[in-house]
Amino acid sequence: MLALFFLTSNFKRTEASMAFFVLYSLLSAVFLYSVFITLRKRHRLRLPPGPKPWPIIGNLPDMGPMPHQGLAAMAKVYGPLMHLRLGFVDVVVAASASVAAQFLKVHDSNFSSRPPNAGAKYVAYNYQDLVFAPYGKRWRLLRKICSVHLFSGKALDDFRHVRQEEIKVLVRGLASAKTKVDLGQLLNVCNVNALGRVMMGQRVFGDGDRRAAEFKSMVVELMELAGVFNVGDFIPALEWADLQGVQGKMKILHKRFDRLLSGILEEHKIKGEGDGKVEQTDLLSRLISLEDLDADADAGKLTDTEIKALLLVLFSSSSSSFTIVEWAMAELIRHPKIMAQVRQELDSIVGQDRLVSESDLPTLTYFQAVIKETFRLHPSTPLSLPRIASDSCEINGCHIPKGATLLVNVWAIARDPNEWNDPLEFRPERFLPGGERPNADIKGNDFEVIPFGAGRRICAGMSLGLRMVQLLTATLVHGFDWELGDGLLAEKLNMEEAPGLTLHRVAPLMVLPRVRLSKHAY
Repeated sequence: MLALFFLTSNFKRTEASMAFFVLYSLLSAVFLYSVFITLRKRHRLRLPPGPKPWPIIGNLPDMGPMPHQGLAAMAKVYGPLMHLRLGFVDVVVAASASVAAQFLKVHDSNFSSRPPNAGAKYVAYNYQDLVFAPYGKRWRLLRKICSVHLFSGKALDDFRHVRQEEIKVLVRGLASAKTKVDLGQLLNVCNVNALGRVMMGQRVFGDGDRRAAEFKSMVVELMELAGVFNVGDFIPALEWADLQGVQGKMKILHKRFDRLLSGILEEHKIKGEGDGKVEQTDLLSRLISLEDLDADADAGKLTDTEIKALLLVLFSSSSSSFTIVEWAMAELIRHPKIMAQVRQELDSIVGQDRLVSESDLPTLTYFQAVIKETFRLHPSTPLSLPRIASDSCEINGCHIPKGATLLVNVWAIARDPNEWNDPLEFRPERFLPGGERPNADIKGNDFEVIPFGAGRRICAGMSLGLRMVQLLTATLVHGFDWELGDGLLAEKLNMEEAPGLTLHRVAPLMVLPRVRLSKHAY
């Protein structure tokens, strides 16, 4: 249009305007040529196979309400390495152990950051949390703080008594139950209170506290919203429109979380000032102390916002522990022979005069296989949190463009018939000697089953989560018989998955506990 103006205007063309016209034409030609070369080069580079995208929206309609299931179905057609276009964003999906290893082991450093997304922007304090913070000095600082003060072997051992005491509270409540209970709800309270005592030196919820149900609903809503493929993340020009209403809900939810976390933080500061000093006996006190010190000469000091973002991640991630325990109990109720074998092992090692302790867990061989099988079939995060390619690279002969979003379908990998015999069956024996994966490690080293992810961005709270899942599940199996009631047969128990970032059950596990140990054990 500018060139047309110069050619048709009746204004006198000065020497300066002619020079500008020539310069503009030259730059336009260079730009068009560079675009042509880029497109031609891109055409020559072989992208991974995948479904043909729709105009503008790309493959967003193909994702379905349960993206991990939809992508698993697509992988059967296009293979374990797929390319999709979600809006204007290149997305690559890994749906096999070998492909996941290429991304998370061989090219891990290239996929260590997160792509922009509404959840991190509107809920997680604009990328200031541990999960979505860009890979760099600030992220390493947050990771180091959690690793040293909360998730190290020493920290976990130091707070072992807290976990044992909170599980004892849960057990006593179950022992006195006269009607069916929502097991997931009670597990959530136990998890949050154990984490609260470690982080803040106090329980978050009291017995029968109605805020516990509200908090659980907030966490579930957060996971549901985080699991939505938000159109605005993939078509930036439409972000303002919030077509799905996701961003508006996230903003409201953020305010609710922020009120809770701000109150916790301020109460802790006032308590410390009242005592004349902040006793560094819990994580929050240590975090507050880092606001006044140079925690890292290069990374700088912590801020209130970063502390609240860290608390948000830790509290919300606790939901993954109670969901795994809920899935484990549902599977054991559906498989009474496996339940009986676990109990036989527990009775032989622990006896019936006391509850299970953490020191018992390593000796429970069959029980450990049950936990691994639960993580295989019901990974807490079925579709890994997205990563972004810092630079273009090549995977299995295919071009992965710079800026592409990576999704690892953990759920599909763990159900791959090329890796697992009868992959849809709940069979703990596959992790025992003589099984197909007797030495399988679920901590990110064996890519056939990676419920916590792998590489630099592996779940920071993996060690704590594993301990809580193991101790809770062992205690529930050992301490109680379980009835479904209402004439419901165990084999008819609803095992449907609910949509969301984490793998919740679509129907809560409602059960009636019956004590089975000596009275003084409770």
